[in-house]
Amino acid sequence: MTRIPQFQRFFYSHYFFGGLRQAAGVLLPALVVAGALQHLAIGMIAAIGAACVAVLDQPGGPRRYGINGMLAALLLGSITAAVTGLAAGHPVLIWLAVPILCFVFSMFTVFGKQGGLLGFACLLIMTLTMRTPLSPAEVLQHVMYSFSGGVFYFVYSYVLRHLMWHREEQQALSVALFATSDYIAARARLYDINADLEDSYRHLIHAQSAMTDAHQAARDMVLRELPHGKPGRRDRLRLSSLNIFVDMVALLDSMVATHTDYTTLRRTMPDSDALLFGRDALNKLAVNVSMIALNVARNRHTHERNSVKAELRAMEFELENFRRDGLADTQPEVYALLVQILRRLRNITRLVDRMAGHSGLPATQAQAPVDMRLDKSLNRFLSRQKWRIGMLTSNLRPDSPHFRYATRVAIAAGCGMTISAVLGGMPLLQDVAPGMGAHSYWIILTVVIIMKPGFALTRQRNGLRVAGTLIGCAFALVLFSFTDNTKLYLSALVISSVLGYSLVQVNYMLSAVFNTMFVLLVFHFLVPGSNAIIGERMLDTLIGSALALSCSYILPAWEHSVMASLARALLAANRSFLDTGLRYAQLVRELGAHSPEAKEAEAQWKLARKNTHIAFGNYASAFYRMMDEPARRQHDVPQLNNLLIQHHGLASQTAAVIPILAGLPSVPDGIARSLRAILAALSNEDAEAPASIETEGELAALAYPIRQMVKAAQLIRREMHGLNHDAPVPTQTPAPAV
Repeated sequence: MTRIPQFQRFFYSHYFFGGLRQAAGVLLPALVVAGALQHLAIGMIAAIGAACVAVLDQPGGPRRYGINGMLAALLLGSITAAVTGLAAGHPVLIWLAVPILCFVFSMFTVFGKQGGLLGFACLLIMTLTMRTPLSPAEVLQHVMYSFSGGVFYFVYSYVLRHLMWHREEQQALSVALFATSDYIAARARLYDINADLEDSYRHLIHAQSAMTDAHQAARDMVLRELPHGKPGRRDRLRLSSLNIFVDMVALLDSMVATHTDYTTLRRTMPDSDALLFGRDALNKLAVNVSMIALNVARNRHTHERNSVKAELRAMEFELENFRRDGLADTQPEVYALLVQILRRLRNITRLVDRMAGHSGLPATQAQAPVDMRLDKSLNRFLSRQKWRIGMLTSNLRPDSPHFRYATRVAIAAGCGMTISAVLGGMPLLQDVAPGMGAHSYWIILTVVIIMKPGFALTRQRNGLRVAGTLIGCAFALVLFSFTDNTKLYLSALVISSVLGYSLVQVNYMLSAVFNTMFVLLVFHFLVPGSNAIIGERMLDTLIGSALALSCSYILPAWEHSVMASLARALLAANRSFLDTGLRYAQLVRELGAHSPEAKEAEAQWKLARKNTHIAFGNYASAFYRMMDEPARRQHDVPQLNNLLIQHHGLASQTAAVIPILAGLPSVPDGIARSLRAILAALSNEDAEAPASIETEGELAALAYPIRQMVKAAQLIRREMHGLNHDAPVPTQTPAPAV
């Protein structure tokens, strides 16, 4: 068995399914109106309205957010179409209206991802409405046709999502499982003595960040469709998905619940096969998880799996040899580390086998989840979308990154309008240069699509957009040159639309290729026999790309300006993770694991763990974006990189230590003092850790991770002090006794 091909993963993912849904909903109004009423222009206007609403119908998101977002896009999109249509016939008004609308809707990024999508949807309908001057009566008709297309898409998507809710849930789970498989494979590279450790670790951070996002998307889908305790097929389907989700989260916990010192392992046993067996076992388990992910998406049961029994038994044999050779006495911490690796591999294998058993089971065989209570406390693990007008007004200040981004977009739009006028695309110069730049609104559209709040992402999208447009234009030119078959054109249009929507979150350049072909095919149907639009589209894209990149240097919001705040947020999250974990372990020792207080403390600890993963993902993403910016804008790189490493190690060791502490009858004095020293360092307070801690018996499994936690906490305090002298690390509530 080998890894699942990327094409197969994409074909069964919610990206393709969502793209198919979006493309069908956008094309149907145009095809129905054009076919039944013979009014292609009206059909295209309805399709524009549908496309605006479709932007908010993203695959993998909660249904409630999608419905609310589509309603907002329907309302604001209609208002935007009316304002743009009324201004389009007046050169001065449209020149003023476009930058103002760009500023207002670009400010919607303060509301997060959904807000950014809503702003983009309104800017999309603005650019597609401004292409033709309209009289007031025509504006009313245009808005009505556009609104009708949006209403059609909303109803179409609502009905389809209601009918296919379990399918969407399975696909979101599948994407999260594939991300987990990628993370396991990245972990396997760390055991490969021939792979560069620093490069492998960087790859692991990227995989963990992607996995955190995918898990949160799956969490938002599954936990919003919890079983209601009623008999019936829907509840059994919910139970089936929940079982897989529970095991997937448990698998994640097992994977990240340690930060192995791979440098020490490679140095102390470079010729041992123990690391080789660990690598092979993880690679096999990664393939098994990817097969489960594929079968979940296909709603099939997983029968064939790789067996890791040989690797586990080989590791047991190696450990027995190490014990006979005296490694447990001479280097007890290294031996305990190898024992932990073996135990973790066994636990992961058990979870993967159980997930395989859950995948594709008939709804009648679904059983209650084995290790998660179905109560209202699960709501705390869902992401929340906040929409407050105060979030918008409070960011109307020059130092706000959202304000700066909106200003850049408005300036770029103003420059694009001026260039369009010079090219003759505006009514102001139509008499001077008739026919030139008839589609120069594409400049504004290119600016809106490419410009992002971060410089690195804007530059990346700039290159991908230009490359995709050029390739798409070349493909369209070849297609127009070699055939006049209308049916072939229509087929290419449908395929381009589906792939353009499907690939936008997977491969932006390919998405740009198919979107370009789709637009060119649409205009070919509107104006048959003219290939001039291809050259104009290429020119407009190059101009828009140049504007987007140039204006990115105006009031730039470099990533280094937010790194300190993200580092403080990560520090607070990591300390809360340790704090709540120690409280949970204390309550288990005092009241028992099944007491209500201990169960509530466990839920709080798991919530803190989720928040730590999110904070770490935000920090790591911003750090790597900063590394893609100009070198002179990369500040405090060694400190920030060290914080990245130490926080990852601290969180991993915390996840490993807390369950062991909860199982102890009491915490030895040396370990307790070390834990207090860790909490003090994270609170920017002075406390000295003991020189030695207890290592007798099972306590050997605690010695290494606690020493690593002490070291990480001290380094974090030092790096935070050097990173920002003026912003002291916030001290939280006192930690519980340990």
